[in-house]
Amino acid sequence: MIDTIQILVADDHPVMREGLVAVLNTQADFEVIAEAADGMELVQKALDIQPDIILTDVEMPRLNGVDAIRQIHTQWPTALVLVFTAFDTDDRIIGAMQAGAKGYLLKGAPREEIFEAIRIVHQGGSLLEPEAANKLIDHNHEAQSDHVNYGLPEPLTAREMEVLGYLGKGMTNKEIASTLFITERTVKFYVSAILGKLGAGNRTEAVTIAASRGLLQL
Repeated sequence: MIDTIQILVADDHPVMREGLVAVLNTQADFEVIAEAADGMELVQKALDIQPDIILTDVEMPRLNGVDAIRQIHTQWPTALVLVFTAFDTDDRIIGAMQAGAKGYLLKGAPREEIFEAIRIVHQGGSLLEPEAANKLIDHNHEAQSDHVNYGLPEPLTAREMEVLGYLGKGMTNKEIASTLFITERTVKFYVSAILGKLGAGNRTEAVTIAASRGLLQL
C-alpha cells in the first residue's frame, strides 16, 4: 500500500479549489483530506488535522493567507506550507516566506510542477519559482546591503553561495537539486544569477572568478 501525502487545500474560489483537489487526487501518493474557504478556516483545520502539506492561496477573506500561515506556525512550527496563488507582488512573496512558507508557486504552473513541489516540500526541501525567487533575492539584497560583497556589484545570497560551493565541486544541476531538495529548474535559476553577478560566461569561468575573489577555495 502506498503511503500518501495528506494535503489541506485552501482557496476562497470554489471552482479553483475543487479543480485543484481533483487534479491532486489523480496522484496515487496524494490524498486531499480537507478544504478551507478562508484564512480563519484554514488555521482551524490546519491545527486540528495537522496534514502533511498545506497548499494555500494568500488572498482570502476573514484572514489573509500570510497571516494564516503566521498563526499556524506560531502554534505548529513544523507545519509544511506551500503557497499557490496568482499574486506575485513583493510584499506577499516576502511575507509568506517570512511567515514560514516552504515554497511559492504561481497559478498557471504546469500540474507536474505542482506535484513535484508538493513532494519536494514533503521531503524537507523548499521551492520558489524563478519569478518569486527573484523578488525575494532583491529583498535580501536590500536587507543585507552592508554585507561583504567581495568587490561584486551585487553580493551573492546565502543560497547562491551554497550553490556556488557545489559548482566548485563539479556537481551537475541534477546533483545539486537532489542535495538541496529543490527542483533542477530552481538550480538553473540560481546558477544563472551566479553567472550574472560574477560576470561569467559559463560555470567553469564562474568557479574560477569566485576562487580569485576568495569566494571559493579549490
